Amino acid sequence: MPHRYRHPRAMGAAVAATAALLVAGLSGSASAGTAPADSAPTAAETLRTDAAPPALLNAMQRDLGLDRQQAERRLVNEAEAGATAARLRAALGGDFAGAWLRGAESGTLTVATTDADDVAAIEAAGAEASVVRHSLADLDAAKSRLDRAATGLDTTDAPVRYVDVRTNTVTVQAVRPSAARALLDAARVDAALARVEKSTEKPRPLYDLRGGEAYYINNSGRCSIGFPVTKGTQQGFATAGHCGRTGASTSGANRVAQGTFQGSIFPGRDMAWVATNSSWTATPYVSGAGGQNVQVTGSTQAPVGASVCRSGSTTGWHCGTIQQHNTSVTYPEGTISGVTRTTVCAEPGDSGGSYISGSQAQGVTSGGSGDCRSGGTTFFQPINPLLQNYGLTLKTTGDDGGPEDPPPGEGGTWAVGTVYQPGDTVTYGGATYRCLQGHQAQQGWQPPNVPALWQRV
Repeated sequence: MPHRYRHPRAMGAAVAATAALLVAGLSGSASAGTAPADSAPTAAETLRTDAAPPALLNAMQRDLGLDRQQAERRLVNEAEAGATAARLRAALGGDFAGAWLRGAESGTLTVATTDADDVAAIEAAGAEASVVRHSLADLDAAKSRLDRAATGLDTTDAPVRYVDVRTNTVTVQAVRPSAARALLDAARVDAALARVEKSTEKPRPLYDLRGGEAYYINNSGRCSIGFPVTKGTQQGFATAGHCGRTGASTSGANRVAQGTFQGSIFPGRDMAWVATNSSWTATPYVSGAGGQNVQVTGSTQAPVGASVCRSGSTTGWHCGTIQQHNTSVTYPEGTISGVTRTTVCAEPGDSGGSYISGSQAQGVTSGGSGDCRSGGTTFFQPINPLLQNYGLTLKTTGDDGGPEDPPPGEGGTWAVGTVYQPGDTVTYGGATYRCLQGHQAQQGWQPPNVPALWQRV
């Protein structure tokens, strides 16, 4: 079983019209209608890839087989490629079929489309084009049907399912392929959309104020802090839902009374947050190798193929890559959906701990299979849906304790602390902007300032 870790089409003309703009994507140029490139930050600057500390870079070198320069270039390339893929997604509309990175330095971005007329614009943006049969919207819809069908079936022998943009399929991993086929039949998913993959993985929950540090639940089970957060003046941290139920008490790694679970969802999702007492202060850091601080500057979602590192109280720092977003996994306790599948290892006690790409928070450790001696697969609950669900604000470096009012005349619907998803629109300074990459807004990330995240429309 999967384990958690607790211890005891008509877009051709529009695409062509934006081709020149998209060429600039990899170099971080501003979107149409925003400030010129020489006054707007690149995606790498926006996402603070320069904030990656030695501990994170060392872990990337060890786990991904890189040298220091390759690790640094990889973070820059991933930030820029994410922005380019986001702009292409907006331009391609319903033709878009996903994007992914490859190469030791994440130097190659591939963008898939269902319309061959889009190839020229994709290549003009500096990406490789792949023409496929199914759009991302079609694949997501098929996976939703699988998730609905799974609620009435025993899926312990077909525990993992996800949209795999690289194969343009909805993939079901199964201990018994017949269990996967039964699920596909029940969901009435076209065989052309699906792929069954034989697997021995049996994920389980990973049981056992800086992200990655240990805490204890009701003086018993142990988990790891995900990310320090605030809710108004209340401080606390985000973690995994399977670590504790609402009302459960927590104590820190030092066994000092710490806080209480304010909300917890599991199964279905794997999210929770703990409000801490006045003895504990939220910091914008994750615990890195040797106890070094790794700063958190935002929560922009990294693309498939990007590097990601995890901090946990059992196994410390480990890195790998993002394999698939929008994954569903069945644990003995039930199915959770919307998690991200990675190649990062984890062990009991790491549950709830931080996943971070560069300086961007990604999520909290849920569960997986394998261990950090032989390797494994681990899933994380994305941080942005967690923040949005509980109305939390991620603690980041440069926080001033709360949002500032916009300068006179620049108000609108954009607001600090709001979680935005790709395609969301806001107004700011009398203009309308479309969100390109999912993130939680923070002071300094006003739409005109960050063309990697917002496009003027």
